[in-house]
Amino acid sequence: MRSAAVTPEGDRIRWVELPGQEPPRVYVHGLGATSPAYFTQVAVDPLLAGRRSLLIDLLGHGISDRPTRFDYTLESHADALAAALTGAGVTGAEFIAHSMGGSVAIVLAARHPDLVSRLVLVDANLDPVPPVRHGEGSSGIAHYSEQEFLEGGWEEVRDRAGAHWWSTMRLAGLEALHRSAVHLTRGTVPTMRELLLDLRIPRTCLLPEAAGPLPGTDALTEAGVRVVAIPDCGHNIMLDNPEAFVRATAAALTDREPSESRPA
Repeated sequence: MRSAAVTPEGDRIRWVELPGQEPPRVYVHGLGATSPAYFTQVAVDPLLAGRRSLLIDLLGHGISDRPTRFDYTLESHADALAAALTGAGVTGAEFIAHSMGGSVAIVLAARHPDLVSRLVLVDANLDPVPPVRHGEGSSGIAHYSEQEFLEGGWEEVRDRAGAHWWSTMRLAGLEALHRSAVHLTRGTVPTMRELLLDLRIPRTCLLPEAAGPLPGTDALTEAGVRVVAIPDCGHNIMLDNPEAFVRATAAALTDREPSESRPA
């Protein structure tokens, strides 16, 4: 485990680092998750192993610090991540980023382009979504005010999330979890989708096949974004179908089709 201070108060982002060749790869988790738990299996697969890999936890999550004075906007997450990567001597990294982590990675690429050479977005949030009472994911958390969430709303979220998600969600600070969800549902200006369209680096969006077509696929494709549907999985593609995830990710990192990425 390694770390770097990312705020004036000295709050630290931490990551698990796998040694290997440069340029590095950075794995970024989603809301209420942690990168080592979600990405270790795929990061050490023979198709992806051998590169310096940082399985990093965003501020407020996992093994990183959980400051209550941090605002946890997507921009602040991106800037804190940039500070950690700069401290680690990272430039021109390939990013594999899930859900909210994908949103953060898009903002990072727009604000700190020297740090990002390629994006693989794993069912990432590209657009704002409205808060929904008893909704799933960020929309359900964002429906509470922060006070409501801290005073017991988090328990309702825990019960809806189930044991698997809660096993990592419980590592997040309550303020961090709520504020991150609120700002994820609000999105950015320009939106994450608009930022993604304007980037001039290789970009791939992975999504569950069962979720149906990704809205705005034509515009993404016209802008050079590869959109790849993965079968037999839900939102957590790397956990539900790791073999297909690894093939698609390896292809995205080498500009090959997924079927070409694993030797027979």
